[in-house]
Amino acid sequence: MTNIVQAHGMGTDPTEPTWPAIAAADIQKLLAFYPDLHQAGDILWHSPRPFSSAAIVGIDGQKRFVKRHSSSIRDVEGLKEEHGFMQHLAQHDVPVSAILRGEDGETAFSIGEWNYEIHELGQGVDLYRDAISWSPFQSDAHAFAAGRILAQMHLAAESYEKPERKVQPLVSCFDIWNTDDPIAATKHFTAGRPGLEAYLQNRDWEQDFERVLFPFYQAFEPYRDLQPLWAHNDLHASNLLWTSDSDTAEVAMIIDFGLSNRTSAVYDLATALERNTVEWLRIEEAVPSIAHTDKACALLKGYESVRPLSSHEKEALLAIMPLVHTDFALSEVDYFMRITGDLADADLAYDAFLLGHADWFNTDDGLNYLKQLKTCMIND
Repeated sequence: MTNIVQAHGMGTDPTEPTWPAIAAADIQKLLAFYPDLHQAGDILWHSPRPFSSAAIVGIDGQKRFVKRHSSSIRDVEGLKEEHGFMQHLAQHDVPVSAILRGEDGETAFSIGEWNYEIHELGQGVDLYRDAISWSPFQSDAHAFAAGRILAQMHLAAESYEKPERKVQPLVSCFDIWNTDDPIAATKHFTAGRPGLEAYLQNRDWEQDFERVLFPFYQAFEPYRDLQPLWAHNDLHASNLLWTSDSDTAEVAMIIDFGLSNRTSAVYDLATALERNTVEWLRIEEAVPSIAHTDKACALLKGYESVRPLSSHEKEALLAIMPLVHTDFALSEVDYFMRITGDLADADLAYDAFLLGHADWFNTDDGLNYLKQLKTCMIND
């Protein structure tokens, strides 16, 4: 039996997990909701991801993936929103993990303050299992493969017409800049997130927005007509399983749809670039560049080999890059203030994530990154 003692934090160093690890006794209680499952065995591995507890568990002699969420983050209804999208993708031949159904065909269940889901163990090699946030692909081939699977997912998602998810912590959206009044939109955004609302009362956030974010908003305004689309919104390499452990491996499966929502294809592609090709946690280091433009170009080429971007989408992609992280950064502020009560992490989410990532695009490194993205798309 393996017990996790550390988890991924806001920086490069591991930290104590926020949520208690899943135990075999917890799984045994959960199996009461699954008539076809009977005996929980050993916990074989605990995930280091920070926002929930997850583990690979032996159940009736087979390995399963069990994920547990605090009710303060995700309720059963919220989990079923994710599951509906995943099931649609599976029906359209996009490789996603299979969710086990329990009594009455349900895919998520509550026990006390916790909500659970069980997945078949994903097929493929978990090459990036221990990769921290914003760490790059191991190879250009991996980036190309990730771009291809992202485009395949977008094509399949075109026929999924469910509305945007309800307001809940740690779900991606792009609501603030898709309006003609971002200040009013931010106030509306905070109204459903009381931790964020309390935090912003002690920050000169309107001044920060005007100074750092509004110039990028003005550049993005002509592209507010992007077609809405359900998307993954967190396609980091660690949310992919691979056909082998080689640098030329293909994607075997997409996992972890916790941030999925109705955004747009351009938003999702920009998020994939932001997650995988800029090493944000090295931003304070004295290095020539934190950007991996070769990986960014490979991801774009992989994407366009399946779903070519229109000229309008290419322009929109460049315009949205400095803003794509912002709504989720504010959601993280709410999470740290309201759920974990960690003001230091809330400050990091606001100063380093919300403002710092955007401001980097004004630096020589950030400007060169956008220039190289543009060059890649011109040369496709």
